[in-house]
Amino acid sequence: MGGSGRYVPPGSVTITAVTDLPAPRAARLRRPSWRDSRLLVGVVLVLASVALGARAVAVAEGASPLYAATTTLPAGHHLVAADLRVVHVRLGGDAAVYLTPAATLDPGAMVLRTVGAGELVPVAAVGAASALDRRPVAIPVAAPVPDDITVGASVDVWSAPRLTGAAANGFGAATAVVNGAEVYSVSTDSGSLGVTRTASVQVLVSQAQLPLVLNALANNAKVTLVPRPGSAPAGGS
Repeated sequence: MGGSGRYVPPGSVTITAVTDLPAPRAARLRRPSWRDSRLLVGVVLVLASVALGARAVAVAEGASPLYAATTTLPAGHHLVAADLRVVHVRLGGDAAVYLTPAATLDPGAMVLRTVGAGELVPVAAVGAASALDRRPVAIPVAAPVPDDITVGASVDVWSAPRLTGAAANGFGAATAVVNGAEVYSVSTDSGSLGVTRTASVQVLVSQAQLPLVLNALANNAKVTLVPRPGSAPAGGS
């Protein structure tokens, strides 16, 4: 029995309602301050992106659309649209020496000198077939063809005359027939088992050099191509 006159059974628990606990305060949104580091970082990022965008636009406005070779274009190659792709380059006044999309290509336009893959195409490197003063001559070589004898590379042509008489199976001293001949094409002939049997390299020679090379081939001389290291154009194959 309690003081209030109510009987409370032994071992029971009295639950009293709690009414005097403080109510939680609503969180207030604070106005951002310039001293807030997150705000400062955000402002810096926005300004940087605006500056980079403005610079990109300025660079694009100063760039010129020019033609670059999609693959190695050897001298004597007939130029077609698939050989060219448009790139934007800032060259100022020097851009005039390169081929642009505004230029009109004649149907018979030919590459007069080798242009490597990815290189800008000079205006002087394209012209009519009559402007090409060199002729391709096929020279048989031992297989496999060295890796540095590729289209557009420079090679020296050496010839060793075949001896006559008692030494008919030998060759005389070799001499340079052509220095710095440009490789026009490389072809190989493989057998049924995939083994390369023969190979042929076409080189471009001038009208004055043509008789020397043809005489060496006609007289069964031993003709050898000596590559010039580092002369292959970029992306050549």
